[in-house]
Amino acid sequence: MAVKIKLVKSLAGRKDKQIATAYALGLHKIGDVTVQPENEATKGKIATISHLVEVTEA
Repeated sequence: MAVKIKLVKSLAGRKDKQIATAYALGLHKIGDVTVQPENEATKGKIATISHLVEVTEA
């Protein structure tokens, strides 16, 4: 299974850890979308920036 992650809020002014997590997922600008495997590592990354992203089933 996979999840589609879309960045819906800006990274400007966010903590370094949150920006690094977004970049690790391949999200750089608002509107960027990436498809990631649904595993524990991805779930942890999503939890870190849950207020910045929109997650749907891929």
